Amino acid sequence: MDDVDDNDYIEMIRLLLVAADRYAMDRLKLLCESILDDLLDVDTVATTLALADQHNCNNLKDVCIEFIATSDEMDAVMATEDYADLKRNFPYVLLDAFEKASKRHRKVSRYGKKPNPEKATLSFEVTDYSTVKDMAVSKFVRSPTLAVGGHNWAIRFYPNGAKKQSPSIMGNRITVYLEFLGKNCKVRAVYDIRLVNQDTGLRESICSSSVPRMFSNNRRFGPQKRVFMCRRTLEWEQSGYIRDDHFTIECVLTVVNEPKVSNATGRSGIEVPPSDISNHLGKLLQDEERFDVNFIVGGEKIAAHKLVVAARSSVFKAELYGEMKEKGAQCLIVEDMQPDVFRALLHFIYNDSLPDMDDVDDNEYIEMIRLLLEAADRYAMDRMKLMCESILDDHLDVDTVATTLALADQHNCNSLMDVCIEFMATSNEMDAVMATEGYADLRRNCPFVLIDAFEKASKLRVESKHR
Repeated sequence: MDDVDDNDYIEMIRLLLVAADRYAMDRLKLLCESILDDLLDVDTVATTLALADQHNCNNLKDVCIEFIATSDEMDAVMATEDYADLKRNFPYVLLDAFEKASKRHRKVSRYGKKPNPEKATLSFEVTDYSTVKDMAVSKFVRSPTLAVGGHNWAIRFYPNGAKKQSPSIMGNRITVYLEFLGKNCKVRAVYDIRLVNQDTGLRESICSSSVPRMFSNNRRFGPQKRVFMCRRTLEWEQSGYIRDDHFTIECVLTVVNEPKVSNATGRSGIEVPPSDISNHLGKLLQDEERFDVNFIVGGEKIAAHKLVVAARSSVFKAELYGEMKEKGAQCLIVEDMQPDVFRALLHFIYNDSLPDMDDVDDNEYIEMIRLLLEAADRYAMDRMKLMCESILDDHLDVDTVATTLALADQHNCNSLMDVCIEFMATSNEMDAVMATEGYADLRRNCPFVLIDAFEKASKLRVESKHR
């Protein structure tokens, strides 16, 4: 949602939280809570508190109460329209918040310290303006980073704007952002972005924040408006900004280091669990719900969901929805594949992981991985193919290297081929390798692959001697 301003973004997150609560989307709800936590400030705390109470967001409610308990700007909070609405419509929510905040304030105040602001100026000299001015919309140049308040910051300059505008504006506006580069933290800061008049040496303020703005992972840029100034103004001779094809942007930055609280009263923030969508999809396959396509594999019928398999494989998409689709077909015949291999392929499609194969011995396991690599290549499942390559790499030895090399060549697994060749180049057991049935098959059916491998292995040995 980079194309919306702060207010629209926050409103969308609030509406998404309401939707997530309505449809029992717990992870989405926590994501929205976490974002609203990051964006909490004087202007948003009252509405966020009301929302948290209405939708049983206890962690978010605690965050709002802590803000009220520790904020030095409660006069500003109480002056907002949202606070007035909260007081009028939800007086007991507000009363409960004040009572809890009062208890916390007594605990926190012993540890609190006055904010310790740190001030510095970022300076960005844009050279070769005649070159960068022709960059595409949304392309930018970035200043060197500067650490202020314990966090890195930079200036971004977009010669033709950060986002596409209407045809009348396109190419006529520039955008400048202050960029917060910190990770997993929140920082409040005041900024003043200025252009330097090179004739007079004066700094002319173009955009500034009047109150501290909260920066975080979800709120990295300031200001949040896309149009910074007219390009003609920057290039106007009498403005004094551009001289000798360069100009300078400055940002006076004041970072407000917030008071530290003891571990007893501090909070770790709202934790969002990792994505579990693969678990839900896997359960869909396991529970055999609402299948709408059948695959005939080795005489067995195996059911699946068209949308799921098509979304995961471009080949399945073409077979089920594209030009390869047979008219009216709800049943596809899969040639040259074993049912167990196809089931394992479906397991990966739904779970994004290979099935457990603890009940098979090593030889059967390696053979299944080879067959799965072939299936992954056939159905353009690149991640699955790489996983199989990695497993075959881990199990590479005298008995497997020749067969694995042939497989890698057949299915364009270049990295796996290189691993096999390096094994042959550095192994002291080539006699044992050449005695295997896999080597004999490779020599008989793919002699040029073997010749190429020996040539590369020879080069590797020569290179290793000269190191």
